[in-house]
Amino acid sequence: MAASSPPPAAASSSGRLARVRLHDLARYDGAATPAYGRAVHALSASLTRHGAALLDLPDAHAAILRCALQSARAFFRANDQPAFYLYRAGGSASRTSDDGGGDLVPACMDDAFRCFGEAARAALSAIARHLRLRTNVFDHLLDDTPLPVNEVSSSELLVAYSNQHLHTDHASSTACLGSSVPQVDRGFLVLIASDHPGIEVCDPNGQWYLADGISGPGDLLLLTGRALSHVTAGLRPTSRYRITNETRASLTFRLMPHANAILDCSPIAAAGHCVPQMYQPISASQFMDDLCAEERAVSNHSEAPSESQGSFISEPSLRSVLSDPLSGAFLEDAMVLLCGHSFGGLMLKKVIEMARCTICNGEVDPATLFPNLALRAVATVVKMEDDRRLFHNAALRKRRKEVTERMDVLKSTGGSRGNGELVLDAENPTSPRGVQYPFVVGERVLIMGNRRTPDKFVGKEAVITSQCLNGWYLVKAVDSGESIRLQYRSLKKVSELQLQSEMRLQPLTFLHNKYPSSGS
Repeated sequence: MAASSPPPAAASSSGRLARVRLHDLARYDGAATPAYGRAVHALSASLTRHGAALLDLPDAHAAILRCALQSARAFFRANDQPAFYLYRAGGSASRTSDDGGGDLVPACMDDAFRCFGEAARAALSAIARHLRLRTNVFDHLLDDTPLPVNEVSSSELLVAYSNQHLHTDHASSTACLGSSVPQVDRGFLVLIASDHPGIEVCDPNGQWYLADGISGPGDLLLLTGRALSHVTAGLRPTSRYRITNETRASLTFRLMPHANAILDCSPIAAAGHCVPQMYQPISASQFMDDLCAEERAVSNHSEAPSESQGSFISEPSLRSVLSDPLSGAFLEDAMVLLCGHSFGGLMLKKVIEMARCTICNGEVDPATLFPNLALRAVATVVKMEDDRRLFHNAALRKRRKEVTERMDVLKSTGGSRGNGELVLDAENPTSPRGVQYPFVVGERVLIMGNRRTPDKFVGKEAVITSQCLNGWYLVKAVDSGESIRLQYRSLKKVSELQLQSEMRLQPLTFLHNKYPSSGS
């Protein structure tokens, strides 16, 4: 990777992040207590304002994680070189660096994995409650608890020490540790425990700050990932972070969806939130594959400066730029502030109520707002194109459904050949519309032609040489050997023509037999 300039100094996390007790976030039966409500609000407010939060663990959990960190240091020092270890519950641990350790696993990994999993699921439930969802709404996307026999967890625990690196060879690991390159995670949540501070997080205003500067030995740094942003329709944005301290031991837990899960926003829509059209249902495996492709594209541009790589990871789409982040509506009512930033829809109302720009934090005077005509025009054009595309896709789906139903009816009545081709009457205008193949390769036909058929082919006998798409055939004229591509409507079977000719010749044959010529 090309050398890049050092990142700008980050502010301290003192006074920024909320420290929420894990005990207050735990799910339980009965009415919600005031402590639970305050914990949910504090956690969500910290994630919204700062992109991160701190979880305060019980003493027993904190002791287990301290033991795991000490075990990690001892494990890697025994190998006398920097490394990291990717651990998954269910009998699978993957060493992705320095094979000198063989099949050994750092101590306390099972207990640490359970502690991280409990904390991550409690935080995910609290996020769901704040969005007016059921606390267990995302449980079906996660691994079963406990894991079934012989099943490996989708979530993972990365044990790292010293000048380690996270790289994307594995399907569920993310980009680099130990560098200042901005990163985003693929999963739902990320929990990080370390023995020294060294993680900077970017807040919504674009300011980097040291997130774990005041974290104690029993604190976990909580970050959000891409999968959570997708299932919440962007209501819980993805955290961006970077690693600045390379000489540290750390435990990084990633709460991941299982491979067969379908990431969709139906619970968000049912709760009354607006779901932008960009958040479509997608399988977790396909979602992760798409993110892998993005990360590989970033790695292929490694000669670019680190800051540009970080922005490339979260490159916004045209639709997201031209739509309101709260309602998802296009910015057809966009207004521009004196600071130069433009807003519309619900975000514009929020900016006016706050009297402050949410991007640069500048003061806003409603009297100084004026329409952004250029942005409105672009948003209107993109909306029209988007509506036209959606209408076209809906018409295609309806057309495919009708064709499939008609083909099923024809097949059920025996109207198909042995090779699976549908037999349709080319002369019948009421036959089902769609891809029609009434002829087979090698069959003799007569070119009837249409307005676009050259005159030299009309009325000629030909042979089907190839079957093309959408009911088209490549035919070869018998007399001249020339080939032409015609649709099935321009052809007629020779057998049908011979039968019609015989029927026309029958009266002449009868007269010839009844009145033979004198010369015969």
